[in-house]
Amino acid sequence: MDITNVWQDLAQPEGGTIVYLVMDGLGGLPDAKHGGTELQVAQIPHLDHLAARSSCGLLEIVGPGITPGSGPGHLALFGYDPLTYSIGRGVLSALGIDFDLQEGDVAARVNFATLDDHGHITDRRAGRIETCTNQRLCQQITQNVSLHHFNGEYFFETVSEHRAVLILRGAGLSDAMDDTDPQQTGLPPLTPQPRTEEAEHTAQIVRSFVKQARDVLADEPDANGILLRGFEQYRPIPPLSERFHLSGVCLADYPMYRGVSRLLGMHVPPPPGGLQARFEALRACYDETYNFYFLHVKKTNSLGEDGDFNAKVQSIEAVDRLLPQLLDLEPDVLVVTADHSTPAVMGSHSWHPVPTLLHARTARVDDVTTFDEVACMRGALGLRPGIHLMGLALAHAGRLAKYGA
Repeated sequence: MDITNVWQDLAQPEGGTIVYLVMDGLGGLPDAKHGGTELQVAQIPHLDHLAARSSCGLLEIVGPGITPGSGPGHLALFGYDPLTYSIGRGVLSALGIDFDLQEGDVAARVNFATLDDHGHITDRRAGRIETCTNQRLCQQITQNVSLHHFNGEYFFETVSEHRAVLILRGAGLSDAMDDTDPQQTGLPPLTPQPRTEEAEHTAQIVRSFVKQARDVLADEPDANGILLRGFEQYRPIPPLSERFHLSGVCLADYPMYRGVSRLLGMHVPPPPGGLQARFEALRACYDETYNFYFLHVKKTNSLGEDGDFNAKVQSIEAVDRLLPQLLDLEPDVLVVTADHSTPAVMGSHSWHPVPTLLHARTARVDDVTTFDEVACMRGALGLRPGIHLMGLALAHAGRLAKYGA
């Protein structure tokens, strides 16, 4: 049984306000050179003080040993079982840039990448090229790549920095496609392969697109290749308002997270532009219009992916300095958590449970006095599945009716 369906039945339109502060990739592992995890090393007096007045614990976002992508990670936090609602990164990227996806469209996330003379990947992110360079390359590809055998149309759009999105629109398309990104350097991009016979038509289209795009990019110094992953056919899912009577707003700069929010029916205003601006935007829109606020922090993840321990520590400390602005709003329920761990010592997403705190008038205060991975092991929330978070937030906000007589 999907417990989220029980919450859906019990959810009430009246109740308190919920704020999610999601520090992407927050969880870490100890670095011997620095003497702890990023959270343990960071100077975070406000988060530590908040943890001492909250229920703390660890969330296993998808399941034991499963390394979540950001899409599944956020769906779990919002109360959508990612094993039931499988949404590819392509769809989320397209929604995140306000692309008008239509039901049946197939979208794939794209990385511009650097290839050597042998066609092997030397940088999966093309040196994190600037967004303006990305826009120029997308325009060149759109102008020069023709899919004559495809009785439909394609769109190739900039997302941000090295990321773009490919959208196919037409009859007979399938998302049963393997990624072309081998997820490591030193290997060539994989050939687009279908997972079913029905997907062979789509695979032929993608192969032609990839070959032509590589020809267009051949003389680029950094972004001379593309990697595709997260193929998904767009199928709308029930929004937060329908499931849990939540009217949500997303305060995020990065397109993918804006896409998740739009998929779930949240209001997604223009990108605030920077960390402090996101906190200021929260304060500006904090009124009776919404009862669920999602504030996203990206750099805690991207710096972890870069393997930059010190910079990730600094990004955590920057959030801590701004936290009093959020606390001044006195939300009924405040959650600080992450969609997955990204230890700098690994330089990638990982399966490790993420530290979480839940602050509310009805929360049981435990003996946790610092907000970090080890301290949260002792917390009142224990170790629990990521999808449990929404049920707990709804309950502490007084938004769930009693179950049974």
